[in-house]
Amino acid sequence: MNGSDTLSAVRAGRTGLRVWRGRYGLPDPFCASLFSDAQNAALCQHGLTRMESLAVASVRRAVAEAGVDVSGSDTIFVLSTTKGDADMLLPGGRDGACRAVTPAGSAQVICRETGITTRPVVVDNACVSGLSAVILAARLLELGFYRQAVVCGAEVQGRFIISGFQSLKAMSAEPCRPFDINRNGMNAGEAAAAMVLVSGAGAAAGSWRIAAGAVRNDAWHISAPSRQGVGARMALEAVCGRLPHDEIAFISAHGTATLFNDQMEAVAIERAGLAGVPVTCVKGNFGHTMGACGVMETCLSMLAADCGVVLPVKGFEEPGVSGHISVSAEERRAGGSTFVKMLSGFGGCNAALLVTKENIAGDCVSGVADVRVTHNVRITADSVTVDGHHVETRSAGRDMLTELYKRNGNGAPRFFRMDLLCRLGVVASDLLLEAERGQQDSNAGGETADRAVVLIGSKGSLHADMAYAETIAGDDFYPSPEKFVYTLPNIVTGEIAIRNKYHGETEYYMLPCRDAALERRLMIASFADDNTESVIGGWIDCESDSVFECDISIIERI
Repeated sequence: MNGSDTLSAVRAGRTGLRVWRGRYGLPDPFCASLFSDAQNAALCQHGLTRMESLAVASVRRAVAEAGVDVSGSDTIFVLSTTKGDADMLLPGGRDGACRAVTPAGSAQVICRETGITTRPVVVDNACVSGLSAVILAARLLELGFYRQAVVCGAEVQGRFIISGFQSLKAMSAEPCRPFDINRNGMNAGEAAAAMVLVSGAGAAAGSWRIAAGAVRNDAWHISAPSRQGVGARMALEAVCGRLPHDEIAFISAHGTATLFNDQMEAVAIERAGLAGVPVTCVKGNFGHTMGACGVMETCLSMLAADCGVVLPVKGFEEPGVSGHISVSAEERRAGGSTFVKMLSGFGGCNAALLVTKENIAGDCVSGVADVRVTHNVRITADSVTVDGHHVETRSAGRDMLTELYKRNGNGAPRFFRMDLLCRLGVVASDLLLEAERGQQDSNAGGETADRAVVLIGSKGSLHADMAYAETIAGDDFYPSPEKFVYTLPNIVTGEIAIRNKYHGETEYYMLPCRDAALERRLMIASFADDNTESVIGGWIDCESDSVFECDISIIERI
């Protein structure tokens, strides 16, 4: 379905949500918006997974409509997804596929099929992934690293994701009701959407512009939002700045229809001074499309604003949040061509994007920031170095991480519930901060919003994925909510932010392999946020209890 048809369907109140029973062999029914068998058959391409096929179709259409050549070294591809083709990890999931499937590997396949020749970046930042991807792409263009970017958000559902959210008691067996007093959970959805961004010099007159973007962390809990909406409020304030609120046509909210998320969003909007701005969301039409929703809902908001409308909130009848916000089940007129898109997700991350056609002041990147590395930690399964100095340990592998954690002496029992990726990230960041505190002139310690956590890997949460997959494979079906949460690789950034009370940007990126030049660009991009004065960032990857690697640093703005 093209953009105009999709917009018309939403304005007419259509929904793809329906109740599914026995789907994916799950024992409990669920409500979701899924592609039909006929649609999947039409979109499926030989040799590609379902998610890859959807993404390729979306990217091809976006590139064709934009009329650009994406084959040069000046084009970057950014894929946004939370779990990719996670069901392929289950017994029989590969269906004879001759290759292992990871999000980073899928991004390479999508590039190959669409003619993009540069190394891709995957953004896996939980439910804010789509906005994180758009923000990253815009920064990379503004910094002059590329001339154009293709951003695609894609998500498919299956036994892996649905069982996980059911285990968390987050899903409704009925169509969701965002911000309504009778809301009782989210619905899942499938989608793929793509957009093409070009640098300012190449932008056509009258085109949409990414005026500002921000990601902030609650530093509160890995799977529950801050009750005060701390991170969401900070992100909204960062992108809206001094912009008069009557110039904002609407806010496209996350609106998952879960009790806590909707409440948090409403509180954040009100506390950011945006109570009078119309609020819309489309989860009642599409369900929660996770890694795709940031891209898809931003594109849909552009189309709605072009038509001068605020889209109705399907499923909403009576307000059920304490924050005073302007939500309606009816379509309303939009005033102007500027809107805000916001999302929140596990790991404490929150994102906001200001999109406009107007001539307003936004976050313009002045140039590549001058930065320096102040401390570095490198950990493999059998060695540890801090600022080049070897650290003696008695054990190796997973046991070595436990030894280092206990040696630090300021931990909490939750460490022993974490997956391997989070244990590695927490231990490495503790060592970094210990080195920083050792400096007499250090200002380390205490709650702060000017330090970001940006980690990069190739395998993401694959180690945790396999552990969760065991709980839902075969007849012994016992989906573990704790194990499921750790299948989101950005949780490692959340654990570090919570542990140290960092409210700055948190991001998790995937690359097909280590690439020093691209890794540096990703780190530099975080300093495009004027709020960021330092970053805990670098490479972190886990394959097994005895094969892992971490090479992270404290990087400061000069």
